[in-house]
Amino acid sequence: MTTPSGFPQLQYTQEHTAVGLAHPALGLHARERIEACAQAVRQRFARPIDVAIILGTGLGALANEIEVEATIEYEALPNFPLSTVESHRGRLLCGTLGGKTVIAMQGRFHRYEGYSLQQVTFPVRVLRALGAGTLVVSNACGGMHPLWQAGDLMLIADHINLLGDNPLIGPNDEALGPRFPDMSAPYDPALRILAREVAAAQGMTLREGVYVAVPGPNLETPAEYRFLRAIGADVVGMSTVPEVIVARHGGMRVLGLSIITDLCLPDALQPTDLADIVRVARDAEPKLTAVVRGVVERL
Repeated sequence: MTTPSGFPQLQYTQEHTAVGLAHPALGLHARERIEACAQAVRQRFARPIDVAIILGTGLGALANEIEVEATIEYEALPNFPLSTVESHRGRLLCGTLGGKTVIAMQGRFHRYEGYSLQQVTFPVRVLRALGAGTLVVSNACGGMHPLWQAGDLMLIADHINLLGDNPLIGPNDEALGPRFPDMSAPYDPALRILAREVAAAQGMTLREGVYVAVPGPNLETPAEYRFLRAIGADVVGMSTVPEVIVARHGGMRVLGLSIITDLCLPDALQPTDLADIVRVARDAEPKLTAVVRGVVERL
């Protein structure tokens, strides 16, 4: 189906809109929807989860490190959104990594796909309900720090939300988290120390900085990059922040890692496209994989 302009229109079945555009807030029945989805996962993979992992654009190969015991397509999960981005596979990988029980999302969701932030973050609610106390989020991003290079790995120390929305807006269910969650340390300091130790032990350069989330889907203009750099951001992307907000709302510890896939220096800006971004992300992925595996092993 296409719109009058010729662009494809997202298709939603009734069960996949249960947390959808018609339900902009958590609502009164959020726990029921979360539990229904979690129960569907338990029917395929019954063990409580230690660590949840969200894999970003071009970063799906970390899945090869997981001893997979069950693969669950998003389409098989009630209330779960569906991936529409070509570089996101759209499945859960359940198994073991570094001696810990994990579930990895091979494909995430974005506001620019037409999803609300409640939809974008619904999987984090489900992962929390499955027992995950730690969330590892990864992404591909544009680098605005003038001394960093494409292919560098950055540890997220903090973030800025410029999405124009927040997944916690609306009625709050105290059983899911507090009305006003603290965000003084959204990215767990102890996990960041572990990540730095793992990188140092392997002789790896690990940058550390601030991630800013923007709606997308277009890349930014030179003036926008100047603005984002001026307000304190080192890298820019279109994901991660909503998931981290909801994870912290639910009491999860968070580790965030970014692969810088392109340089966003306004006075020397070069055109880029998705193919270039995915290629750089995949070339740098062994570094990300090594850090994530090393941290998970030490938990």
